[in-house]
Amino acid sequence: MSRRPSSHPVRLLSCALAAGALLTTAACSEGSGSGSASDTAAEQAGVAERNVARQTPSGSPSTSPGASPGTLTESGAKAALITEADIEEDWNQVAGADKWRDRLLLGKVDVAAFLTAKGAAADCQQLLDGLYRDNLLGRPSGPSALTGFEQGDSRLLEQVAGYDRAGLDDRLKWMASLPQTCDEFTATGSGGAKRTVQVTEASVPDVGDARQGLHVTVQGDSGGTPVTLTLDVAAVRVDTSALTITAGGLDGGQSSSVERGVRQGTERLKTVLDGGTPDPQPTNLD
Repeated sequence: MSRRPSSHPVRLLSCALAAGALLTTAACSEGSGSGSASDTAAEQAGVAERNVARQTPSGSPSTSPGASPGTLTESGAKAALITEADIEEDWNQVAGADKWRDRLLLGKVDVAAFLTAKGAAADCQQLLDGLYRDNLLGRPSGPSALTGFEQGDSRLLEQVAGYDRAGLDDRLKWMASLPQTCDEFTATGSGGAKRTVQVTEASVPDVGDARQGLHVTVQGDSGGTPVTLTLDVAAVRVDTSALTITAGGLDGGQSSSVERGVRQGTERLKTVLDGGTPDPQPTNLD
């Protein structure tokens, strides 16, 4: 079949115009081909749509389940806090937990005992100060909320807060180093009483984006009576937010309650960051 070269560009141009305007009545077939005008326009439109799709930035808004968590708000931090139902047993929620302070944690680390490892002494001092002030992960850069529970002579404290991502990761790495740098050291209280502090690593449920746990004991005296303060500590990061749970007392550690609190607390925090509301009846995550 012969074709007229002079009319070929004109036919192509009219096809392109027809596709651009989605005109299905104009004849765009070349020669005696069997494709209809509507078929050709649809094909051209499909090509145009694929080109647009390839040019769309990958960072366009998406509602897919894999989207990054949202930003923590003041109300969200409060909603993410665990409740009595989350940790069960005989824990009772109490007011004024932000004012809790244990004087056995007040002390000056004996720097001379570290010989050449002076940096380790500074790390151990930060540990004691962080436990006393409830800021092991540093000062939050975003909203924060705190709650506390009591059970006999034991206490459980949880904090949920927003942080700077880089600083948060650094603090978790710092926590991970403490069982080596501060495995055992001596601190002196304001009255000159010596206290022996021991630090070991504690397991944390595999939840969140990153996590770290510590088991800390402080041997000293209270009113002339030898006592041992035992604390279980866990911190979990979810995106740029984190929760920290510290529990224990003179009756011993509370590792099982900390573990359950971490599981439930992480689930609540993720729900809040995803824009939801935590269930008042917690899911059994044991």
